[in-house]
Amino acid sequence: QVQLVESGGGLVQAGDSLRLSCAASGRTFKDYAVGWFRQAPGQEREFVAAISTSGGSTNYAGSVKGRFTISRDSTKNTVYLQMNSLKREDTAVYYCAAVRALSSQQLFTSRGEYVKWGQGTQVTVSS
Repeated sequence: QVQLVESGGGLVQAGDSLRLSCAASGRTFKDYAVGWFRQAPGQEREFVAAISTSGGSTNYAGSVKGRFTISRDSTKNTVYLQMNSLKREDTAVYYCAAVRALSSQQLFTSRGEYVKWGQGTQVTVSS
């Protein structure tokens, strides 16, 4: 049974960087594709980034492309989201999610495709 725990959120200023971590329990985590989503107050939860089981395939929302980087360390059962050049509009609760993939390059960008979710970590960017 895979369980996810996010960490690394906080209060930063515009232009700063943060690295979020998504630590997973369970020996089968290597078979799960992972995504990051975020939800701002009063808004729908939106896709941010996704990574395949191998780490060889990634996908980003247009609003974060070039600023955020998703990666995974299979030895630590952890997926990271490096966030650079943060903007006020990046303020949200960030969630990681996982779903068992059928191939090493498969990834998912739709919220409804994910079956495991963490509890979220707050990121607040002030100007």
